[in-house]
Amino acid sequence: MDLLLDFLARFVTQFQSPSLAFLIGGMVIAALGSKLEIPDAIYKFAVFMLLMRIGIDGGMAIREADLGDMLLPAAFAALLGCVIVLIGRVTLAALPSVKTEDGIATAGLFGAVSASTLAAAMVLLEADGIVYEAWVPALYPFMDIPALVLAIVLADLYLKKRKGGSDVKVKIWPIVKESLQGSALSALLLGLALGLLTRPDQVFESFYDPLFRGLLSILMLIMGMEAYTRLNELRRVAHWYGVYAALAPLAHGLIAFGLGYLAHLATGFSPGGVILLAVLAGSSSDISGPPTLRAGIPSANPSSYIGASTSIGTPVAIAIGIPLFIALGQVVFDI
Repeated sequence: MDLLLDFLARFVTQFQSPSLAFLIGGMVIAALGSKLEIPDAIYKFAVFMLLMRIGIDGGMAIREADLGDMLLPAAFAALLGCVIVLIGRVTLAALPSVKTEDGIATAGLFGAVSASTLAAAMVLLEADGIVYEAWVPALYPFMDIPALVLAIVLADLYLKKRKGGSDVKVKIWPIVKESLQGSALSALLLGLALGLLTRPDQVFESFYDPLFRGLLSILMLIMGMEAYTRLNELRRVAHWYGVYAALAPLAHGLIAFGLGYLAHLATGFSPGGVILLAVLAGSSSDISGPPTLRAGIPSANPSSYIGASTSIGTPVAIAIGIPLFIALGQVVFDI
């Protein structure tokens, strides 16, 4: 009983985070009919800056790290991306009221990674003094790319089978290339390369790092406003998307937490790293995923997978998932 009360107390404490407050604030002002608009250019700039900061920091950490310590978490990240898509394929996509390709696309988006959710979790961990390996955010593409590739492959196989095609061939490289050329992964990988191959310490400490929290608050505000407006899109599709979007982030994160705990026992993977792995798995892509899936599964309805992710999945992952996984980590690892 004491363990449960301790967990609930830690969980409630996480809601005092400024990041969550900006997210909820954005949803509230949108619900009240506010005419506030934040230019799309500012949104794109904030995302670029956040991913560059995460990438540079991760690259500098990889430069000093034992690469052997990264192998198991990276393998688990790739496995999680695929498992999440497969779970969606046999659950959401198999429901009679859900178009199969729409369900697969939704699973692909939930298997991919949200940069904003990752950034919010990093800020909360730092605020709580929970240490994690700086290279953990570099696991982003290990989960993101396999999830998007598998979703597109599964959808292509299904559509060709439905049309009676016998010679099923799916080209993998164009899908991977599309993912790598997306704005999110391009910025993250650029930051990783700069941090790994150069000495960007001064510009990181004087420019990218000080702006991180402020830009994140703007991004959370925008995400909250967009989440509310996307609710109308979600109402046009089957209600199962709402159920899936509410439960999937927590279920996926708990699976990842279990795998992260195994990595902790096997390699000494830090408690903060375990929590971030759970956050990565619990998030759903808000930047790189939608355009990749639009191109890869053109017959899928964007209102279903983008609406489910933006209006429900991301708010649940940030407002409930992050506090849940941090509180769980504090209890499990006694930190």
